[in-house]
Amino acid sequence: MRKALYIMGILNDSDVEWMSKTGKKQYVPAGTVLIKEGEPIDTLFIMLEGRLGVMHGQSDPYDVLYSGEVFGEVSFVDSRAPMASIGAIDNSHVLAIDAALLRDKLERDTAFASRFYRAIATFLADRVRFHAAMGYGKKQAASVMPESDPDEMSPEMMESVSLASTRFDKMLKKLRAN
Repeated sequence: MRKALYIMGILNDSDVEWMSKTGKKQYVPAGTVLIKEGEPIDTLFIMLEGRLGVMHGQSDPYDVLYSGEVFGEVSFVDSRAPMASIGAIDNSHVLAIDAALLRDKLERDTAFASRFYRAIATFLADRVRFHAAMGYGKKQAASVMPESDPDEMSPEMMESVSLASTRFDKMLKKLRAN
Protein backbone atom coordinates (compact mmCIF):
# COMPACT_ATOMS: atom_id res chain seq x y z
CA MET A 1 0.00 0.00 0.00
CA ARG A 2 1.23 3.48 -0.75
CA LYS A 3 2.39 5.27 2.38
CA ALA A 4 0.32 8.37 1.63
CA LEU A 5 -2.79 6.25 2.14
CA TYR A 6 -1.65 5.46 5.68
CA ILE A 7 -1.09 9.13 6.36
CA MET A 8 -4.22 10.45 4.67
CA GLY A 9 -6.38 7.74 6.19
CA ILE A 10 -5.31 8.72 9.69
CA LEU A 11 -5.01 12.50 9.30
CA ASN A 12 -8.16 14.58 8.98
CA ASP A 13 -9.16 16.87 6.10
CA SER A 14 -7.68 20.01 7.67
CA ASP A 15 -4.36 18.20 8.30
CA VAL A 16 -4.15 17.16 4.64
CA GLU A 17 -5.11 20.68 3.57
CA TRP A 18 -2.29 22.10 5.73
CA MET A 19 0.22 19.72 4.11
CA SER A 20 -1.01 20.71 0.64
CA LYS A 21 -0.74 24.43 1.37
CA THR A 22 2.55 24.24 3.24
CA GLY A 23 4.33 21.84 0.90
CA LYS A 24 5.81 23.00 -2.38
CA LYS A 25 5.11 21.13 -5.59
CA GLN A 26 8.50 20.37 -7.08
CA TYR A 27 9.37 19.16 -10.58
CA VAL A 28 12.15 16.56 -10.62
CA PRO A 29 13.60 15.92 -14.10
CA ALA A 30 14.61 12.36 -15.01
CA GLY A 31 18.15 11.64 -13.85
CA THR A 32 18.02 14.11 -10.95
CA VAL A 33 19.13 12.79 -7.56
CA LEU A 34 16.71 14.18 -4.99
CA ILE A 35 18.19 12.56 -1.88
CA LYS A 36 21.83 11.54 -1.58
CA GLU A 37 22.81 8.66 0.65
CA GLY A 38 24.66 9.90 3.74
CA GLU A 39 23.76 13.59 3.23
CA PRO A 40 21.30 15.16 5.69
CA ILE A 41 17.91 16.22 4.37
CA ASP A 42 15.47 18.81 5.67
CA THR A 43 12.36 17.74 3.76
CA LEU A 44 9.59 15.16 3.90
CA PHE A 45 8.38 14.18 0.43
CA ILE A 46 5.16 12.81 -1.02
CA MET A 47 5.46 11.38 -4.52
CA LEU A 48 2.78 12.89 -6.76
CA GLU A 49 3.58 11.66 -10.27
CA GLY A 50 6.34 9.79 -12.05
CA ARG A 51 8.80 7.19 -10.82
CA LEU A 52 11.73 7.53 -8.47
CA GLY A 53 14.40 4.90 -7.87
CA VAL A 54 15.89 3.96 -4.51
CA MET A 55 19.56 2.99 -4.73
CA HIS A 56 22.84 2.67 -2.86
CA GLY A 57 25.67 4.64 -4.41
CA GLN A 58 25.70 4.52 -8.20
CA SER A 59 23.93 1.16 -8.42
CA ASP A 60 20.75 0.50 -10.34
CA PRO A 61 17.58 1.13 -8.32
CA TYR A 62 16.59 -1.75 -6.05
CA ASP A 63 13.14 -0.30 -5.43
CA VAL A 64 10.82 2.06 -7.30
CA LEU A 65 8.58 4.71 -5.75
CA TYR A 66 5.30 5.61 -7.43
CA SER A 67 2.53 8.12 -6.83
CA GLY A 68 1.46 8.11 -3.20
CA GLU A 69 4.77 7.08 -1.67
CA VAL A 70 6.18 9.09 1.22
CA PHE A 71 9.94 9.30 1.62
CA GLY A 72 12.36 11.07 3.91
CA GLU A 73 10.20 9.97 6.85
CA VAL A 74 12.88 7.93 8.61
CA SER A 75 15.37 10.81 8.52
CA PHE A 76 12.59 13.13 9.67
CA VAL A 77 11.88 10.91 12.67
CA ASP A 78 15.47 10.12 13.73
CA SER A 79 17.32 13.16 12.28
CA ARG A 80 20.04 10.99 10.74
CA ALA A 81 21.20 11.09 7.14
CA PRO A 82 19.41 8.81 4.67
CA MET A 83 20.78 5.30 4.11
CA ALA A 84 19.93 5.33 0.39
CA SER A 85 19.76 7.74 -2.51
CA ILE A 86 16.56 8.55 -4.38
CA GLY A 87 16.60 9.78 -7.95
CA ALA A 88 14.09 10.37 -10.72
CA ILE A 89 13.71 7.55 -13.23
CA ASP A 90 11.12 9.58 -15.15
CA ASN A 91 10.21 13.24 -15.06
CA SER A 92 8.37 13.42 -11.76
CA HIS A 93 6.56 15.71 -9.34
CA VAL A 94 6.78 15.60 -5.56
CA LEU A 95 5.27 17.56 -2.72
CA ALA A 96 8.20 18.78 -0.60
CA ILE A 97 7.29 19.68 2.99
CA ASP A 98 9.96 21.62 4.86
CA ALA A 99 10.93 19.64 7.97
CA ALA A 100 11.25 22.77 10.14
CA LEU A 101 7.70 23.88 9.26
CA LEU A 102 6.40 20.37 9.90
CA ARG A 103 8.18 20.16 13.29
CA ASP A 104 6.72 23.55 14.23
CA LYS A 105 3.22 22.35 13.31
CA LEU A 106 3.76 19.16 15.33
CA GLU A 107 4.87 21.20 18.37
CA ARG A 108 1.91 23.58 18.19
CA ASP A 109 -0.84 21.13 17.25
CA THR A 110 -0.78 18.06 19.49
CA ALA A 111 -3.83 16.48 17.85
CA PHE A 112 -2.12 16.70 14.45
CA ALA A 113 1.09 15.35 16.01
CA SER A 114 -0.75 12.37 17.44
CA ARG A 115 -2.34 11.51 14.11
CA PHE A 116 0.86 12.15 12.12
CA TYR A 117 3.11 10.01 14.31
CA ARG A 118 0.49 7.26 14.44
CA ALA A 119 0.47 7.23 10.62
CA ILE A 120 4.28 7.09 10.48
CA ALA A 121 4.34 4.27 13.04
CA THR A 122 1.67 2.36 11.12
CA PHE A 123 3.48 2.31 7.81
CA LEU A 124 6.88 1.66 9.41
CA ALA A 125 5.31 -1.32 11.19
CA ASP A 126 3.95 -2.48 7.83
CA ARG A 127 7.47 -2.24 6.37
CA VAL A 128 8.87 -4.36 9.22
CA ARG A 129 6.17 -6.98 8.67
CA PHE A 130 6.90 -7.03 4.93
CA HIS A 131 10.60 -7.63 5.49
CA ALA A 132 9.84 -10.33 8.06
CA ALA A 133 7.61 -12.02 5.50
CA MET A 134 10.39 -11.83 2.90
CA GLY A 135 12.64 -14.00 5.07
CA TYR A 136 14.26 -11.52 7.41
CA GLY A 137 13.73 -12.70 10.94
CA LYS A 138 11.51 -15.51 9.67
CA LYS A 139 11.84 -17.64 12.81
CA GLN A 140 10.62 -14.83 15.05
CA ALA A 141 7.85 -13.83 12.67
CA ALA A 142 6.65 -17.42 12.34
CA SER A 143 6.65 -18.03 16.07
CA VAL A 144 4.90 -14.77 16.92
CA MET A 145 2.35 -14.74 14.09
CA PRO A 146 2.24 -18.21 12.56
CA GLU A 147 -0.94 -17.72 10.53
CA SER A 148 -0.57 -14.03 9.61
CA ASP A 149 -0.69 -12.89 6.03
CA PRO A 150 1.76 -9.97 5.60
CA ASP A 151 -0.54 -8.45 2.97
CA GLU A 152 -3.57 -8.61 5.24
CA MET A 153 -4.88 -5.24 6.33
CA SER A 154 -6.60 -4.56 9.62
CA PRO A 155 -10.33 -3.75 9.43
CA GLU A 156 -9.51 -0.26 10.72
CA MET A 157 -7.06 0.34 7.85
CA MET A 158 -9.48 -1.04 5.26
CA GLU A 159 -12.08 1.49 6.34
CA SER A 160 -9.66 4.37 5.97
CA VAL A 161 -8.28 3.40 2.53
CA SER A 162 -11.26 4.76 0.60
CA LEU A 163 -11.20 8.04 2.50
CA ALA A 164 -7.42 8.24 2.10
CA SER A 165 -7.66 7.69 -1.66
CA THR A 166 -10.23 10.45 -1.92
CA ARG A 167 -8.04 12.83 0.10
CA PHE A 168 -4.96 12.01 -1.99
CA ASP A 169 -6.86 12.49 -5.26
CA LYS A 170 -8.21 15.81 -3.98
CA MET A 171 -4.66 16.90 -3.07
CA LEU A 172 -3.37 15.94 -6.52
CA LYS A 173 -6.15 17.88 -8.27
CA LYS A 174 -5.45 21.01 -6.21
CA LEU A 175 -1.70 20.79 -6.80
CA ARG A 176 -2.15 20.19 -10.54
CA ALA A 177 -4.37 23.27 -10.74
CA ASN A 178 -1.70 25.46 -9.14
